[in-house]
Amino acid sequence: MLRYLARRLAFAFVLVFLVSSGGLLLTRLAPGDFTAELFGSTSAQSIARERARYGLDRPILTQYLEWLPRAARLDLGVSLMYGRPVGELVGQRAVNSGLLALAALLVATLIGVPLGVVSGSRRGGFVPALIRGLSLVSLSLPPLLTSLLFVFVAARTGWFPIGGMVSVEATQAGWDTWVRDLAWHLPLPTLALALPIAAMLERLQAQAMAETVGEPYVLSALARGVPYGRLIWRDALRVAIRPVASIYGLVVAGLLSGSFAVEIVTAWPGLGRLMYDALRARDLYLVAGCATAGAIFLAAGSLVSDLILAGIDPRLREIRD
Repeated sequence: MLRYLARRLAFAFVLVFLVSSGGLLLTRLAPGDFTAELFGSTSAQSIARERARYGLDRPILTQYLEWLPRAARLDLGVSLMYGRPVGELVGQRAVNSGLLALAALLVATLIGVPLGVVSGSRRGGFVPALIRGLSLVSLSLPPLLTSLLFVFVAARTGWFPIGGMVSVEATQAGWDTWVRDLAWHLPLPTLALALPIAAMLERLQAQAMAETVGEPYVLSALARGVPYGRLIWRDALRVAIRPVASIYGLVVAGLLSGSFAVEIVTAWPGLGRLMYDALRARDLYLVAGCATAGAIFLAAGSLVSDLILAGIDPRLREIRD
């Protein structure tokens, strides 16, 4: 198990290195730079002075080799746009995105897996057909569209805020007020992000459950008088949950890519909005920092998914060893 964990950690390190390096190099290689976006209407001499001040006139290889050892020490540089350490900015926004992603993953799992068990363990009837229909509709709606729909409903009804993470008044109040205000802002972006993932989990869980229910050992257990509900929710689910556990790393990646649109529409101050602002401003150090945080999220999700899968089925550890 330790060897297996060490290999997964090594893969995570390589992934973070490649993604962060790619974010910096691609931003640097793209036409234009931070000074062109910020001082585009000034003279060429002024732009040249600003490029020299920000170090953008140096060769890309020199800039990268200077950044790399600092990044290895978790010093991601200073944001050109904000004038603050990138690690500080990314850390604050990563907590916000992590909170939203965790809430969406929890909601998607609690909705998608039980509905998948129900629709996969029943051959016909109105309820399984209704679940399948709702899942197909949710799968066809991207997070951008669902977030726009929920913002429209919130604006018309006033049930939830149309944007933001907390109100201005709550930031100046006590801790309990801040938590209640956060809980009021959280459902809208969480549902917009969770519904397509819940539908994907439901479809995957339903297929796995349908295959598991038809296995000979399940039929023989039914013939011996084991209650159907106990067999489905305890024994068959443990086997059928493996496909869902195996894609949790991809689900985390889907959360990050989906949150990019949701955070912009709902004004959620997370990594998606920060990455969007950094790309627009061509802030290469901030782009690399956001890419690093995204790669860490993806690597962590993949590692957790593999560990869960290995815990459910120990044979996978033996195969991979």
